[in-house]
Amino acid sequence: MLQKLLILVLFLSSFFVRSQGLVWRTDINDAVAVSSEQRKPLLIFFTGQGVGQKFQNEIFATRDFEDWSRRNVILVKLDLSDPTVSENIKEQTLRLKNAFGVEQIPQVCLTEVYLRKGKTSFNKLGLISDNQAGIKSWISECNSILNKE
Repeated sequence: MLQKLLILVLFLSSFFVRSQGLVWRTDINDAVAVSSEQRKPLLIFFTGQGVGQKFQNEIFATRDFEDWSRRNVILVKLDLSDPTVSENIKEQTLRLKNAFGVEQIPQVCLTEVYLRKGKTSFNKLGLISDNQAGIKSWISECNSILNKE
C-alpha cells in the first residue's frame, strides 16, 4: 500500500511541477539581473490593451514554447497600457519599445544584456511578429536570430 501511495505522490508531483507554467517577468531590471546571472538573452513581449490573444494562445500557451523558452531565454512581458504600473515604469517601457524599433504591438524582441560598471546595455538580436506558420516555425525563426554569428 505504501508503495502505491509513493508512486501516486511522485506522479502527481511531476504533474503539478509541470503545470506551474512560465515565469514572465514584468520588471525589466529584475529580468536584466536574471539574464546576466543565467547568461541567457531576453525575450521581451511588448503588448497592450486591446491587443488580440493570438500570441498567447497560438505561441506562448504551447508545450513547445514552454520547453524551448525554459532552455533558451528569460521571458519579459511589458504591457504598454498596464494601469497598475508607475509613470516611471511606463516611460521606461516606452523608451525600450522605441530603442528596439518596435513599431507595432504585439511584438517580440530578442536581446542580449550586458552589465558593465553598473550600466546596462542591450544588443538587439531581432524582432519577431506573429508567425502564421505555427509554433515550430516561430521557434525556428527565434533560433535563427539567437544563433546568428
